Amino acid sequence: MEGYGYTKDLPDSLKKFKNVYIFHGNTAGDGVDGGKGVWDKLKPGHGMGFSSSEKKNSLSDRFGLELSFAARIQALYPGEKIALIKYAKGGSSIDTLGAPEHGTWDPDFRSKPNQYDHFLTTLNNAFANTDIDGDGKEEILVPAGILWMQGESDAPSAEIAGRYYDNLKRLMDLIRAAFRVDDLPVVIGKISDSWNPKYGGKVWKYGELVQHGQEEFVRRDENAAIVRQTRYYKYSDPWHYTSVDYIDMGKRFADELDQLMKQD
Repeated sequence: MEGYGYTKDLPDSLKKFKNVYIFHGNTAGDGVDGGKGVWDKLKPGHGMGFSSSEKKNSLSDRFGLELSFAARIQALYPGEKIALIKYAKGGSSIDTLGAPEHGTWDPDFRSKPNQYDHFLTTLNNAFANTDIDGDGKEEILVPAGILWMQGESDAPSAEIAGRYYDNLKRLMDLIRAAFRVDDLPVVIGKISDSWNPKYGGKVWKYGELVQHGQEEFVRRDENAAIVRQTRYYKYSDPWHYTSVDYIDMGKRFADELDQLMKQD
């Protein structure tokens, strides 16, 4: 979810946006402060290596699904102002035992600030200043949906991977509560495997159990959808998709969210 596409691979259509803004909370490990940021116009560079303070954003040479997602949503809802709030950390797990070296989203892991805490800080900071376009007038932010692409690091053992549905459901319920919308649409991306020879042909040993948990989540939750096209994506390394596939993924997340918003 953090984003490992290369900005040099972007088409011109995804390099400049009008009426799209982003608050990207500063990524941090567990045990230190994270989630600081400022509202800014959406530009390439909100992927791995991005950083932010309370005064300015420092863009990187990477991007995530935010660019193509925003472009597609703009096409579906012309004339609307779009505000994105992003917090992500590559390699992090929901389960405390999944990948503790990369951070955990476990809401009960309260002995020190973790990824869930950094998300809440990001959200609070984003809503603390809602003059997102800097014109001196406060905007009203209307939550539209949650985008979630994660799960690989919850597959180190059958026991941990088998808990993914319960972990994901609880976390999404709490994130919905943070936005104060109990049925807020959720779109998740189905994890896949690069089958990299360096790892004996399979990178995520118990990935199928996480996939099962993801499918179970969208089966039981009528306001959730899943992007399955990831099974056909190619990889730039053993763990991350190519730039063109990050672009495709953003479009598909937008289309799934659009369908959920039209359900009513």
